[in-house]
Amino acid sequence: MSSLTFGIIKPDAVKKGHSGKIIDKILAGGFTIRGMKLIHMTKKEAEGFYAVHAERPFYGELTEFMSSAPCVVMALEKENAVKAWRDLMGATNPAEAEVGTLRREFAGSIGENAVHGSDSDENATIEVSYFFSKLELV
Repeated sequence: MSSLTFGIIKPDAVKKGHSGKIIDKILAGGFTIRGMKLIHMTKKEAEGFYAVHAERPFYGELTEFMSSAPCVVMALEKENAVKAWRDLMGATNPAEAEVGTLRREFAGSIGENAVHGSDSDENATIEVSYFFSKLELV
């Protein structure tokens, strides 16, 4: 059954000009893009989005990074979308990510790892609705 997940092409990958190559791999991976836009989050918006990590030691660095430059937010559709997107992204640490994954190819470090993806169907719903209205999803 087809489902939605949420993805971000993070500021590091956008700055390096990798957005188009990442989108090509998303489409080649069988995803349908239901919503996509280039945004520049404020620190407050990044803090709201990553509020689940507020108690983690990397929270400040993460929200600073995510609000440092534009990123591309996407609503992606595919069968078992959350798992499929996480498989395409690869491990958080690009050095441990499998060959052919986005993080292996485009990420520079654990902190600046090119892409974000929802970790569950429930979080995908929350994350998609954080950035997209129903009218923006086609």
